[in-house]
Amino acid sequence: MEGSKKLHIDHAAQWSSAGLTIRQKEPKNLEAPFDPIDSYLTPTELFYIRSHFPTPTLDQASYQLRIDGAVRRPLTLSYAELRSMPSETRVVTLECAGNSRVFLVPQVPGAQWELGAVSNAEWTGVPLRALLERAGLADNACEIVLEGADRGTPKDEPLPPDPISYAWSVPRAKAIQPEVLIAYQMNGRDLSPDHGFPVRAIVPGHYGMASVKWLTRIQAVCEPFRGYWLTSDYAYWASMDGKPVRHPLGEMKLKSEIARPHVYETLAPNLTYTVSGAAWSGETDVTEIAVSTDGGRTWAEAEFLDPVRRHAWRRWKFDWLTPKETGPYTLLARAKDASGLVQPDKHDKNYGVYVINHSLPIEVFVDD
Repeated sequence: MEGSKKLHIDHAAQWSSAGLTIRQKEPKNLEAPFDPIDSYLTPTELFYIRSHFPTPTLDQASYQLRIDGAVRRPLTLSYAELRSMPSETRVVTLECAGNSRVFLVPQVPGAQWELGAVSNAEWTGVPLRALLERAGLADNACEIVLEGADRGTPKDEPLPPDPISYAWSVPRAKAIQPEVLIAYQMNGRDLSPDHGFPVRAIVPGHYGMASVKWLTRIQAVCEPFRGYWLTSDYAYWASMDGKPVRHPLGEMKLKSEIARPHVYETLAPNLTYTVSGAAWSGETDVTEIAVSTDGGRTWAEAEFLDPVRRHAWRRWKFDWLTPKETGPYTLLARAKDASGLVQPDKHDKNYGVYVINHSLPIEVFVDD
């Protein structure tokens, strides 16, 4: 295990009435139970919740979505007008960029997400591209800023001088892809307040902070947007001409997680146990999955339960004949994508407290 220290699992974590683990009460940050991934789609009531500020109260009747900035025909749409436009439905996995933070050793600040700040759902809405075409996107627009109705003062330094709205920018090349949705339904029902009612963005393949909830404004800009979240919070260190520079997080990295068994679970010896989990990536397809039951010394191929679908997870299973010899065993899962990229075996420290996509060690005990 990284750092050769015991993983700290918060067994005293509180549970909400819906079965989600409370990581923070206000603003609301709730973790999904990752172990019962028996269904391809995560039920809405079990989908993880990530909020930066308190949930705003929006009224469907008075709701308006403004599209402006570097466009030729600025416009404002009501909820009814948005719902009247041609829609698309897509299955998309969302993952918080800090998912699995509890696996970092030594412990780091931030919400101590374990495995469940990731979920998979079906989203229905209007392609962002259609709205930008209607507004007449300027040729020199380079990014699309998505702004939500949630507002407040961040907790981490450096603090902005006044309260801000949550806002994130998406590169133009991504924003005009057909899969990016301005969504109003989740799993066939209107969005709930916790998941962005009445309207939110869904940016497949990018970490969850790009899928802005409670969306009220879409602004095209001609220079890179340097808001708080893209510079002071969700950013990482990269190199430019040998010098360290900060870049905002974007595309989700290749990752797999073991759902069952749990960390520190006790298993009976010399019996077949089905190890299960899920794997996902950003803009590529997950094509292979392997499992190690001896801490990474040897690997065996696991079996996918779901077909390849870009931007959605693939569940998998592996039948393990547990050893006759009792004692601790470390399980790992390792995914591979269509380009040949293999999931890393350690955390890239340039990402700080984010992008924890290395093979996560699940220690179990085999005992009578």
